[in-house]
Amino acid sequence: MAYQKPTGTQDLLPGTVETWQTIERKARDLCQRFNYKEIRTPVFEQTELFVRGVGETTDIVEKEMYTFKDKGDRSMTLRPENTAGVVRSYVENKLYGEPDVTKLYYMGPMFRYERPQAGRYRQFHQFGVEAFGSVAPSLDAEIIALGYQFMKDVGLSGVRVEINSIGNAPSRAAYRQHLLDFLTPMKETLCKDCQSRMDRNPLRVLDCKVDQEKFKEAPSILDSLDEECATHFAKVKEYLTAMGVDYEVNHRLVRGLDYYTHTAFEYKAQGIGAIDTVGGGGRYNGLVADIGGPDQPGIGFGIGMERIALLLEKQGVVCNDAPPLDIYLVGLGEQAEDEVTKLLYDLRKAGIAAEKDYQSRKMKAQMKSADRMQARYAGILGDDELSRGEIAVKELATGEQRFVKLSELAEVLKQG
Repeated sequence: MAYQKPTGTQDLLPGTVETWQTIERKARDLCQRFNYKEIRTPVFEQTELFVRGVGETTDIVEKEMYTFKDKGDRSMTLRPENTAGVVRSYVENKLYGEPDVTKLYYMGPMFRYERPQAGRYRQFHQFGVEAFGSVAPSLDAEIIALGYQFMKDVGLSGVRVEINSIGNAPSRAAYRQHLLDFLTPMKETLCKDCQSRMDRNPLRVLDCKVDQEKFKEAPSILDSLDEECATHFAKVKEYLTAMGVDYEVNHRLVRGLDYYTHTAFEYKAQGIGAIDTVGGGGRYNGLVADIGGPDQPGIGFGIGMERIALLLEKQGVVCNDAPPLDIYLVGLGEQAEDEVTKLLYDLRKAGIAAEKDYQSRKMKAQMKSADRMQARYAGILGDDELSRGEIAVKELATGEQRFVKLSELAEVLKQG
């Protein structure tokens, strides 16, 4: 039987995974500069956490979750997103007891059962950040700017941000009626999902991809914001403008999750087919309390790493700054080969990236391997060199060669 990877998953092979490693490193470096600390949570949680946290009326909960019963007959779900898990950890570990704002980031796999297409997988990966403990609009702007700068740092061009405010509970209640007045006359022409959402959560109708054209004249939630929400949104826009973040207001942007309040935003970029959203997020001031913690505000985003990698490829951006192999050792003769085996380990202990042949091939074949591995140097050791305690070091880019004492090789390579 020939086994194949499950539908909607992918193998990240050498030659490709280096791009991912660079993306991950740049994300970590950026979070360090913004003072966000890494958190790692389980890849599965109690199903109720996502039903309560993400929302019963979302596509994620209704259609896309990988849910199973464990051997204790408990309902568990592979995480479809990570905000709920991070909030659960924040509450369970009482991180809210810290005096400062809690600023966290994560990277890892998520799981949703949906139709695979360009940039969309059933196992996918996200880089995300979450911050708790402040309602300051400057924190909203910081979070949005962090994601925007991340895409700049990896080398993407043409990235823009769409933002909106979905207000607080009173603002949404007022808007809900305005929206229902607009939607009710066209209810029978809408898709079945929209008709169902009209009764339970009308704002979710605006997130529909099927009937999007019908909502061009929908009332704007911005017209229903109370003074507090309007002031908050105005300050977020002011800060983003001062930071130089390229953004535009999209009053129909509501995001696909039920926990958002106030600021909602998405990162957009062309180049991955019909999907142009590469990430997004928003403020969720009631979620911590909903999950059983104190009434602490929060805000965060998630960015799809597959989509970032695909955009880099489409834009022709080489995103691989992995250091080259320092030296490839070639042993000629049994005694020299024995010394190469020991020397190889000594070099690696000293911090040198080194490799050798393991197939007893001729010198010509070994030198071809050194070229394929893009080694900077080849170290050639024969019986004559071994008797003198030396090794011939050849710079492969120029062909220049000189002899170096075996005891000094690591230091010479470090000095370049």
